[in-house]
Formats: sequence, structure tokens, C-alpha cells
Amino acid sequence: MPEKNIAIGEFGAAPDLPAEAGPVLSTGMYWFYELSHAALNPARAFSDVTRLYLKNPLNPWSHTTFGKTVAASAEMFERFTRRYSKPDWNIHSTVVGGERVDVHITPVWERPFCRLLHFERVLKNPPRRPQPKVVIVAPMSGHYATLLRGTVEAFLPNHDVYITEWVDARLVPLSEGRFDLDDYIDYLISILHALGGDCHLIAVCQPSVPVLAAVARMEAERDPYVPHSMVLMGGPIDTRVNPTGVNQLAENRGVDWFRRNVITKVPFPHPGVMRDVYPGFLQLNGFVSMNLDRHLDAHKELFFNLVKGDGDSAQKHREFYDEYLAVMDLTAEFYLQTVDTVFVKHLLPKGEMMHRGVRIDPSAIRNVALLTVEGEKDDISGLGQTEAAHKLCTNIPPDRKAHYVQPGVGHYGVFNGSRFRSEIAPRIADFVLTAQSGKGKAAARPYPRVVARAVS
Repeated sequence: MPEKNIAIGEFGAAPDLPAEAGPVLSTGMYWFYELSHAALNPARAFSDVTRLYLKNPLNPWSHTTFGKTVAASAEMFERFTRRYSKPDWNIHSTVVGGERVDVHITPVWERPFCRLLHFERVLKNPPRRPQPKVVIVAPMSGHYATLLRGTVEAFLPNHDVYITEWVDARLVPLSEGRFDLDDYIDYLISILHALGGDCHLIAVCQPSVPVLAAVARMEAERDPYVPHSMVLMGGPIDTRVNPTGVNQLAENRGVDWFRRNVITKVPFPHPGVMRDVYPGFLQLNGFVSMNLDRHLDAHKELFFNLVKGDGDSAQKHREFYDEYLAVMDLTAEFYLQTVDTVFVKHLLPKGEMMHRGVRIDPSAIRNVALLTVEGEKDDISGLGQTEAAHKLCTNIPPDRKAHYVQPGVGHYGVFNGSRFRSEIAPRIADFVLTAQSGKGKAAARPYPRVVARAVS
């Protein structure tokens, strides 16, 4: 099961279409996708009935190799042709100070394209350890925020956790207006105002650029609601540094190619009918094609596990791919503006990025501590791309800045998995505590640049 080095949606991971796929494809592909999905409904229903029939323990065929093989084939067909819906968070409790407490997930701020979720812990006794408020800014790049379930779970025991849950663009009616990169930055500023600024921002991958831009705008205007710190994880701050295949694809083709070939309109009967979007199913094609052999091997392994009755391994596969294959549409204007700003023109590191007609100046950031985290084997945001934020934020005191490289992990491992839980998350927690105690002045404890090395 491909748990590391998977592409989770740093823009540019488009399917490898011909150089001039043409406007006909972009105009009709979503409608064709919907039609083909509807046409397969009877076959999918028959396949599901077959699977249930052959897995019934009262059916003698269910105990034969033939029956197990047909049941496994039926399940594989149903999974290959299914539309995967938004997964549930399935976070109901956590452990705080050695005591298990319930967790209630409630929206505390909402706009048409996003809502802020609060993972409220029902604490019976005040914890002894300080519980900083952290806002995890999830990527708006194809997958749902639930892909960061493990990230949330890692912070819950010692933090008051919030997360941005972006809304599938096909579910937002045209009457709600547009949503672009400028709106994204506005949303982040509005969230910080709603929380009173007493928080820490953790940007996972794609949001690193708008988070840095939002904080820079707020600092330039002396906004009192700036966060204590910002943590940028595996983000494309400067994709000219150690460019990856994803970065080169976007730069070589240019934004006009993406506009002509991957933008389409939402079809009926979705609420967002006729909205211009970059469809999630097309983005998923790009994700899968980057590691096609690994995904094929994982599904072959699932088939054999189903035949031999290895339920635990099959269930792990289902859980992973139920999450991985659930995708959402992005508004065309947000997608294209991000591709152009971040991957084609590199406006932020050049000092040319604008927000509502005002230039973004990272050197205006003085009071917000900065931590950047990268993965040694990241094939989406190459080494050094996130660290570039330090060169832009020249006026943050050195003892309120840090950089960390985690050995042996790819893009996914920067924010999830065993090494994230054991090595990255504790460093972030320590940095957040120190940044909070030192807001408005240099933190008492220095944080040098740290690059961990694998032990041979």
C-alpha cells in the first residue's frame, strides 16, 4: 500500500495529456465522466449483489477458491467504478494527561468555500501542560481535509486543534460568486480575526504560500491578530529551488495550457452546475499516474488478500484508498491563479506577488515565529523549496526561526505516519510552546537550523 512519496495535490500534477488536447476535451470531459458513471450503475449494483451472495457464510460456494475469486473480482470491479464520497473524520476521543476524553467536532466559522472545524475536547480537569491553539491549514488541492486525520490526532493530546475544511467546488452554486487565491488569503485573515490571533498556523503543503502572504499582509498593516507562529510543511515557497517533475511540468506548459485543457464546467445535477472547475477526477488521474506501478501492485495485493481471506490487510487497503480516491473539484480561478503565481512566474520569491493590488512583502513579518519542515525524499516539493521562506522573512529574529529536514520520508511523511508522530510533531509542539511564550520579543530558547541525518 503506497503510504509514502504519494502525490497529494501540489498543483501541476495534471494527467499527461497531449500537448494540445484541445478545448473540446476540456468542455465535454466532465459531462462524459458523469454519463459513463451513470451508465455503470446497473453493473456496479449487480457486482455488489454478487459479492454479498458469494461472501455469505451460509452459501457453500463462499468456502471454495472459485467462490472467493469471483467475490474478490466483484469487489474489485465495484471499487474501480465507484465514486468515493467525502470521508468521515472518525475522531471521537483522545488522551489528555493520561485520561481519555471525548472529542466533539463543531464548525466555528463558515464561508461558501470553507468552514473552520474545532476539535473540542471535553476536558474534566484542566490539563497541567499548556494547550496552545493551533490552526491546521489543509491543502485545497484535490483531496479532502480528512487526509490530515493523522495530523490532527497527533496534535490533539496537547493542543486545542482547528482545521480548515475546504468545500467541493461542484457543491457551491454560482450565485455564491468566485473563489481565487486572493479570496483564499482573505479567508485566512478572517479566520485569524475570528480566533483573536491567539493561535499558531500550521500550513500543510500548498497553503504555505497563502499563509505566508496572509501573515505578511497582516504584519504590514500592524494587525493585532497575527498568530504567534507559522509552521510551513513541505510547501512550494520557491519552486525554482531543486525543481521536481511536478514543478517542471507546470512551468514548461504554462497556465494557458492548463486553462485550455483541464478546465471544464460542472454538469447537472450538481449544485455548482456551470461553474468552471479543475475536476477532482482529473486531478486524481495525475496523482495515480505519478506512482502507477505502486498503485497497481497495491490493488493486486488486495485481490490476493481477498481470495485468501486476509481480512486485516484488505481492510487497511480499503481504509487508505477510501481516503485517497475521494477527491473534490477546485474552482478554475483559484487553480489557475495558483499555478501561475507559484509554479510558472514564482512571484512570491521574486517579490512580485500581489494581493488585492498590494505587494506581498515577507520582510514585514517581525513578530511571528517561523518553522519550516521538509522531507528528505519529497518528490513534490523539493528540498529547499520550503526553507526558502527564511530568505524572504529577513526581519524575523534568528532565535525565532528554525528549519528541520526529516530523513527518510517523502511528501506524505512530512505530515503523517510514524516518523511524523515520533519526530516531527514533537518538534513542532516544542516550537509552538516557545513561540507563544516569546511573542513580541525573541524567544528565550534559540532554535538553530536543524537537518537530521539518518543513522547508518
